[in-house]
Amino acid sequence: MQENFIHSIVKQDVEEGLSHVQTRFPPEPNGYLHVGHIKAIHLNFSIAEEFGGACNLRMDDTNPEKETQEYIDAICEDISWLGYAWEGEVKYASNYFEQLYAYATTLIQKKLAYVDELSFDAIRKSRGTPTEKGTDSPWRNRPIEENERLFSEMRAGKHPEGKYVLRAKIDMASDNITMRDPLLYRIRFVEHPRTLDKWCVYPLYDFAHCLSDAIEGITHSLCTLEFENHRPLYNWIVEQCECATKPRQIEFAKLNISGTVMSKRKLNSLVKEGHVSGWDDPRLPTIVALRRRGYPVEGLRSFVESVGLTKHESVVDARKLDYFIRELLNSIAQRRMVVADPIELVLENVPDDFSDSFLVENNPESPDTGTRESHITKKLFIERSDFMIDPPKKFFRMRVGGMVRLKYAYCVTCTRYETDETGSVRRVFCDVDLETRGGDSKGKKVRGTLHWVSQDNCVDVVLNEFEPLFGDKDISTYDDLGKAVNKDSWNRRLGKAERSVASDDDSAGYQFLRLGYFKRDGTEKDGRPVFNRIVSLKDSWKKIQEKSQMPSDK
Repeated sequence: MQENFIHSIVKQDVEEGLSHVQTRFPPEPNGYLHVGHIKAIHLNFSIAEEFGGACNLRMDDTNPEKETQEYIDAICEDISWLGYAWEGEVKYASNYFEQLYAYATTLIQKKLAYVDELSFDAIRKSRGTPTEKGTDSPWRNRPIEENERLFSEMRAGKHPEGKYVLRAKIDMASDNITMRDPLLYRIRFVEHPRTLDKWCVYPLYDFAHCLSDAIEGITHSLCTLEFENHRPLYNWIVEQCECATKPRQIEFAKLNISGTVMSKRKLNSLVKEGHVSGWDDPRLPTIVALRRRGYPVEGLRSFVESVGLTKHESVVDARKLDYFIRELLNSIAQRRMVVADPIELVLENVPDDFSDSFLVENNPESPDTGTRESHITKKLFIERSDFMIDPPKKFFRMRVGGMVRLKYAYCVTCTRYETDETGSVRRVFCDVDLETRGGDSKGKKVRGTLHWVSQDNCVDVVLNEFEPLFGDKDISTYDDLGKAVNKDSWNRRLGKAERSVASDDDSAGYQFLRLGYFKRDGTEKDGRPVFNRIVSLKDSWKKIQEKSQMPSDK
């Protein structure tokens, strides 16, 4: 892991006598994790590893209305897929509900918490504004005994939701609104995914989170900048509850990517309202969607490392993520020829049983990936866009009377073509120059090289190609993200591919020549393999960086 300001802080703590570094990744199980979480995951696990410590995985499951076992399972699967191993069993804030309740009772006994009857709206208004002090609740000075009784009755389910809340008694005149008697507990008659109906009072996140850290012996609580104003409350609760461990909260800037939704709540709306096919829709930034689309773990890690760690919010160009994925795939992905929009190509001057094969590299960037045989026969498929009847100048692909090179194979000259009843080209005819085997043009000027597949040695495939889910729209201007969805962001094409793609191990994905990098995504009912495009071949981010001399995002 690269050195950063958090690394320096932890290093200093260790040098000053800290014997064990303990971090945690504490997601709320109210949705699927997204690419932004990878930065926090990588930071917490890497800091622990760097200093010989450990990292816990803890579900901060204090809001049963929005939390499900599905989300818990998905979070565990995502972190494991990313290659991180947490310390011991998965932990839960709900494991500590009894202890948290006891801590709250202690605050009541110390006259540092009280049961309030104001409505949520009235409490919000009473807390004032950044320029106006808050006003005390009429119930701020209830006697200790009455607070204890009411809090016990809340737990026993004797009062309806919204009747009472438990608030900390701190300072309604504090410059930090977070410290103006924040809520600690509220009544909720909702079944919890783990504790079921055992509890009907639930701690608020700010109360449960810091105490869960303390209970687990967390030494460094690493969180994003929106919790900076909450740090005084974090420290106050830990101090007043007299916890043996007093974790150190350190904030960092979250990962923001242009044109990308980085909110579980908004992603949930897109899923629930049917704007996408599910949490694993390949157009989404969720980790499960990135995995399905084919993003390699190493590329994602390299990306978050490159972004760096600061205390200043910034937005990373989405093309930078594609750049890191593309760079990795270029070195590990095997090459295959696939025709996405096929028309027939017939080699006229060879017999019907003509057949030849060529030994070609699987990946010229990685010779250790070996070779494969590429077979050519009389009838082939090429891309429809590679032939034009009346081409413009500088069109270097196939035209009548022009010579092109068939990748790995021979040079051919187009002699004629046929159209269907609509006037569309359905078949092209060529003469092959057998002396140009292997693509050697024998001194002839051949500027175009086309990919192709043999009709006798190919399979039908489904190609899913994706564009940004919101196109070039500024999603910050939309209250309803569903209205910003680009309806043409998922394009499905039926193509022809080298037969080997149906059976080979493509764990690293493929580079389909001239089409992009693709990853297998199952098989359709009719047996056709389905491939998702991971990223295109074009590297626009690097060119933009070089042209504008943009600084890195560190």
